[in-house]
Amino acid sequence: MKIKTIESASNAHAYQLLIKDILENSLRVNPKHEIVYKDQVRFDYFELYKRIKQLCNLYVTLGLDGGSVVGVIDYDSHRYLMNYFSVPITGNVLHTINWRLAPEQMLYTINHAEDEVLIVHEDFLPVVEAISDKMTTVKEIIVIRDHKNTVETKLNVKGYFDDLVATSSTEYTFPEFSEEAVATLFYTTGTTGDPKAVYFTHRQLVLHTMVEMSVLSLMNEAFKITSSDVYLPLTPMFHVHAWGLPYVATSLSLKQVYVGKFEPKSFLDIFRKEKPTISHCVPTILNMLLTSPAASDIDFGNWSVLIGGSALSKPLARRAMERGISVVTGYGMSETCPLLTTSYLSLETIQDDLESQLKIRTMTGRAALLVDLKVVNEEGVEVPKDGKTLGEVVVRAPYLTMGYYKDKQKSEELWKGGYLHTGDIAWIDENNDLKIVDRSKDVIKTGGEWMSSLALEDMIGSYPGIVDVAVIGIPDDKWGERPFALVVAKTEVDITEEQLKEHMQTYVDKAVINKWAIPDRFVLVADIPKTSVGKINKKRIRELHENNQF
Repeated sequence: MKIKTIESASNAHAYQLLIKDILENSLRVNPKHEIVYKDQVRFDYFELYKRIKQLCNLYVTLGLDGGSVVGVIDYDSHRYLMNYFSVPITGNVLHTINWRLAPEQMLYTINHAEDEVLIVHEDFLPVVEAISDKMTTVKEIIVIRDHKNTVETKLNVKGYFDDLVATSSTEYTFPEFSEEAVATLFYTTGTTGDPKAVYFTHRQLVLHTMVEMSVLSLMNEAFKITSSDVYLPLTPMFHVHAWGLPYVATSLSLKQVYVGKFEPKSFLDIFRKEKPTISHCVPTILNMLLTSPAASDIDFGNWSVLIGGSALSKPLARRAMERGISVVTGYGMSETCPLLTTSYLSLETIQDDLESQLKIRTMTGRAALLVDLKVVNEEGVEVPKDGKTLGEVVVRAPYLTMGYYKDKQKSEELWKGGYLHTGDIAWIDENNDLKIVDRSKDVIKTGGEWMSSLALEDMIGSYPGIVDVAVIGIPDDKWGERPFALVVAKTEVDITEEQLKEHMQTYVDKAVINKWAIPDRFVLVADIPKTSVGKINKKRIRELHENNQF
């Protein structure tokens, strides 16, 4: 194919997309808006800008002159936000460490990433102390403390984060370098083997921020950011850049509120005081808040919440909407930065009745700007857009990880055929609305037919008094697999297995499912195993079932 190019002026600037530009924009919009941390810290964007420069100087004095890795182990905080910018701006790499991992896995990620500096909240010092003699690359440890107490530790530490930042120079010129420089690195919580490292460049993060802004501008009243919004994340900042929203919020200089260690009661106290309008979390957290007695008198009427990480069920969405929370679905993965799709409510559909809205709000949604998304069969051929033919979701976008760090084989598998393979099974309709029906490993094949565990969870969860459900397929000599359900009910509600089977029979009677889709067993439990990022841990449920623990 022939194309036309024109020679540039000899001194034309080849503009590089760098994270510093996101920060610079915060001083052009609403710089007097506040950054808030619990009831302890409150400052504006001018102060944030200054502190980020001071933190940049601290990293320079530590000898981090580019390409070095800084690991952060902290709750959601203003300090974490500062590191979202300072580490990449200095040409170094931010490793957001998942503190919910087992100590051995946390050690693996620190060594594998080759962290040179660790920024550690005092609560996590015992874990770091236990693994410190096996850390192979860490040269300096800096301690975060919330109060001016002396922190006792056997570690040789550089000092306290706030003190070191406060005594650093405010004079710092943000450097220019290639937009292809790696900015962030973190580890997926896989169900088998060691965690896998994904990485993202400055260019990818800037493009992701811009795409996320464009998506939110189309959400109408369901989840639309304006300059008056108050942003409060409920996704851990170690997890996929907190879905990219801190970069969006900073670029637009929204008021930002960080709650530190998440506890329902302390969160609700902050909610009452700061009145957040936009948040994001996994369904587990939303469910926890809705079932908390402390939240019974909270007015959620001006709160929009983006739900991701796992499927938003209709029963949970209904309970949220009935409390005044505007919930919408977002979809992505650690490997995708993460945003791929969001549910889309047009100006017309947002006026529909609750039941009609629930269908759209719980859809996986439509692909975002610059996202090339397909649903393909096992041969890699795109399936019809008929709203029923299933296949795997594969994607391309300018901000997807280009592989797994130090793992060529899995990188090649991830990008088989030139598309990133999500492992999610879905259908797509003529309007390009996507609906994930399951992970490929969680689809239940019984009697030669596929059954979505997510669809079964949705149906079971609609029974009054149920607050959480997990369905897995268990081996069966006759049928291949059979559905098996774990159910959590409200403490004051008495539910029997027979009642649940009768409830599922109503879906058979309406020809929604076949009778063989009704689980053979419903087990009432106090809690359902979750992963470190709040998703239902179906691998663990299978292990427990295999060991006859149900």
